[in-house]
This record gives sequence, structure tokens and C-alpha cells, in this order.
Amino acid sequence: MRRGPTWLAAPFAFLALTGAAPGADGGVGEAPFGLAWGPVADVPRPLKADREANLTALYYPRGWRPAVGSATAEVVLVVCREEGLQEVVWVGLPLAGEELARVRRAIHDEGVRRYGEPTPGPSADSELWPGGRALLASREAPDGRHELVMAAFGPGYAACSAAHLAATGHPADAHVAELIGSSGP
Repeated sequence: MRRGPTWLAAPFAFLALTGAAPGADGGVGEAPFGLAWGPVADVPRPLKADREANLTALYYPRGWRPAVGSATAEVVLVVCREEGLQEVVWVGLPLAGEELARVRRAIHDEGVRRYGEPTPGPSADSELWPGGRALLASREAPDGRHELVMAAFGPGYAACSAAHLAATGHPADAHVAELIGSSGP
């Protein structure tokens, strides 16, 4: 089935908001999906929440706000105890072949247009936009197709990750690496 422009609406909206500048206080600014980096006053009720040390991951399956785009399988918000919201992860629906290549190419091209050329990311099939604090990768789905994964990191992410390392022995990046199937952060 051929999908129209709405197929790309969620990842482009995500990418469009990942490079927003932090607020004057260094902790608040625009995050994807109309959220703000920093203290969390109100987020939609998640399907589930996982906690480890200073991190709380809030999971939103397809159809639960903010995971409402036609191309969206899941959205994960990572809230740090001291820094507030510091990571937003978007997972796309499984794709294969030319459809996967077309969608990835379109997202890549939009990232280049907004932020410049990316650098290689932590896994073989990933890329980072340094100015935008964004990551694009793919991971294999159980049926052999691939899910695109985009992550945006807030201005307090480094401090949050350092606190996580002190408490657990691994940085917060280890969870992103696990999500995309990379051997290291």
C-alpha cells in the first residue's frame, strides 16, 4: 500500500523539533511532540513506566498521545530525577526493502537540510546530528523487517547520564545502545 505524506509526519515533526535551542536557563526548551526539556509538570499517562536509579522511562504505544502518528509504533520519554525530561525516543513501524530505504532517505535528507551532514553513530546503521542532538538508527524487528529509531537528547542529558553512571556503573547512553542493538554507548 502506498502511503502519502502523513506517513512521514511523525518522524519529520520529531526531527524538526530536536534542534530547538534550550531556554535561557539552559534546562528548558522545545523538545519533540510539543514537550519541553527540563522539569516535567504534565505528561500524558503512559502505558508503563520503568525506573532505574535517576531515570524513569515512560512508554507510549501506537495510538497513545504522543505516539499518534501513522508511522509511529512507540514513543519513550526519559525523565531524569534532577534534570527533568532529557530524552525522547520515537520508534517507527516495521518496514523493509524500498519502503524502508525511501523513508530513511527522506528522514536523512531532512536532517541534512536542517542540521548539516551527520557523523556515524554508535552502531553500523546509525547517524548523529551534533548540532541537533539527534540520532537516527534502525533495529531489526522480530519479523525480519526494520524499525527506524530516532532519539533526541536535551541540554541536561550529559549531567543526567553522569549521575546514572555514578549510581549504576553504566551511562544512560547504554540504554540507547541497547535499544538500537549497538554493542556500546
